[in-house]
Amino acid sequence: MQTHNINKIVLAYSGGLDTSAIIPWLKENYGCEVVAFVANVGQDPADLEGVEKKAMQSGASECHVVDLREEFIREYVYPVLQTGALYEGTYLLGTSMARPIIAKAQVEVALKVGADALCHGATGKGNDQVRFESTYAALAPQLKVIAPWREWDLRSREALLDYLKQRDIPTTASLEKIYSRDENAWHISTEGGVLESPANAANQDCWVWTVDPLDAPDQPEEITLSVEKGKVVAVNGERLSPFQALEKLNVLGAKHGVGRIDIVENRLVGMKSRGCYETPGGTIMVNALRAVEQLVLDRDSFKWREQLGLEMSYVVYDGRWFTPIRKALQASAESLAEELNGEVVIRLYKGHATAIKKKSDNSLYSEEFATFGEDEVYDHSHAEGFIRLYSLSSRIRALKQQ
Repeated sequence: MQTHNINKIVLAYSGGLDTSAIIPWLKENYGCEVVAFVANVGQDPADLEGVEKKAMQSGASECHVVDLREEFIREYVYPVLQTGALYEGTYLLGTSMARPIIAKAQVEVALKVGADALCHGATGKGNDQVRFESTYAALAPQLKVIAPWREWDLRSREALLDYLKQRDIPTTASLEKIYSRDENAWHISTEGGVLESPANAANQDCWVWTVDPLDAPDQPEEITLSVEKGKVVAVNGERLSPFQALEKLNVLGAKHGVGRIDIVENRLVGMKSRGCYETPGGTIMVNALRAVEQLVLDRDSFKWREQLGLEMSYVVYDGRWFTPIRKALQASAESLAEELNGEVVIRLYKGHATAIKKKSDNSLYSEEFATFGEDEVYDHSHAEGFIRLYSLSSRIRALKQQ
């Protein structure tokens, strides 16, 4: 193990079992000072309670808690929403979008305190190691990266608890942690336990935020979202910041069981994993934005937006946030979103968030042209020439074959 030339390490710290053990492990194996960095991205406030004290008890020299909630939704989530990115058709990228802002803030703390190294608690099996380290590489390539899960021989929860017990380091963690969860303002994910076999149905314990759609209110609720340039700016007429809008929609969506998905996805490292994700407010936002797009974007523009979304889903999932390709995709999506203004009424009912009314000053929908009744603007006979030209290559091919 290379331990020389490292005097200070900044660790992405959560207060959970893994990172609580990482602090003493770093001090013992690298013989240096450890600074804890905690990102507030909208997780349960209980997780942040007393986190500084916890970090110091584990042996950190200092602990920096940084509030990233508004920046996370404004600068990371909203831009991705403009592109329409959905990983493998369903996943709204909750964990993927949070990692680059967390890693960026960690780098900023490291540069401020004069650290030589960065450390994260991601395992060698997952996507997060790639997301953290790709950000480090893009923003501070001079700093060494330490990933304890790829170095140490602590392989189980029991081993980690024993390790802390031997050193008299207090922890609230217990042996009985069935699920692995990641929570931020946008979503909460649940993996492990009963979910490890895709043949098992998810049970009630697999869902944390949302009411079971079967138990959701029998009366639907209608809410109005205002959209400007592909961004939700108001809910029920009240103008809100991106984070405030999300908070409000999370409460409304969760009450009606909106935003649950249970999927098997392809991880970047090659294996499949199964997870239950809850994104109530985000699902409402996505449905509202798509409704405005249907009115405003012409066919080719919409097709291009779909291609942008597909490409962006892989860029974000794979941790390539601080890259030219992400900026280029973003610029294109922003250009398309210039005229995406409108108002959408969403009906929340038993797990569904359905756009039932939509209007926009930039709408290309014309009742005069689309009507099934009599109209004065469309000459049906014009269609014949269009179809003859449109199908000309097929006609020529058929004639040749005859």
